[in-house]
Amino acid sequence: MRLLSRGPAGEGRVVALPDSDVPLLAARGLSVTYRHSGRPITALRGVSLVVSGGELVGLIGPNGSGKSTLVRAVTGVLHPGAGQVRLLGVEAGSLSQRQRALRVAVVPQNPALPDAFTALEVVLMGRTPHLRLLENEGRRDLKAVSRAMRATDTMELADRRIGELSGGERQRVVLARALAQETPLLLLDEPTAHLDIGHQASVLELMRRLCLQQKRGVLAVVHDLTLAAQFCDRLVMLSHGEIAAQGTAAQVLQAPVIQQVYGASVQVLVHPETGRPVVAPSAPGE
Repeated sequence: MRLLSRGPAGEGRVVALPDSDVPLLAARGLSVTYRHSGRPITALRGVSLVVSGGELVGLIGPNGSGKSTLVRAVTGVLHPGAGQVRLLGVEAGSLSQRQRALRVAVVPQNPALPDAFTALEVVLMGRTPHLRLLENEGRRDLKAVSRAMRATDTMELADRRIGELSGGERQRVVLARALAQETPLLLLDEPTAHLDIGHQASVLELMRRLCLQQKRGVLAVVHDLTLAAQFCDRLVMLSHGEIAAQGTAAQVLQAPVIQQVYGASVQVLVHPETGRPVVAPSAPGE
């Protein structure tokens, strides 16, 4: 077993990673059904996916395709009607909330944040799973928070209250909180929402570095298909709660597939430097 980290005092609290051939996330046959106006609605139907250490996997698809539902099902916010989720090789349902939080950190789509808290206080919340009851943050926790805030360009926001921040600044603070949690797996539901193009690229580049250098695994919901293509190792495309395509960006982002799933006429070009797909709307009349 590979050791990821110890608790604040460094005494015995060890998060162990599985052997390299065991995925950090394995979802098998997930189905989620809920009731709306008295009628059953199937949001996911038999979805299976794997995220291994060192992988940045992009979850794409049109609005209402089940992307956020999948993230919530994996994290235990929603309970699937069928299927199984394993985190670091362990059945997710057998884990306590703290055990789960030591394995996976989540950046939700619309997080509820206390307006009166400072950005620093919010990021410190990411250290909660590493602390015993009534234990205060120690030197290791403060170092983890400092690293996370520097990586997300939020250090200058440390003393500002959440209610004073813009949408993009709040989004970066939430990302810093997840990084401070220091988990092997990250689940990001639209992590680039509200961000300008510079911060969009820097966030995804940061996720890519975490995968390459620290062998973390990342599953990120990304709306911009070109951004997803440039940074993700693999893409999983959902449509009506099912997987419509998965593979490399070149395999998934093909004009006929996008036309069928999104109902949009596009051109798929090749980036002159990276060789990865660039998706552009077709010009009127084409």
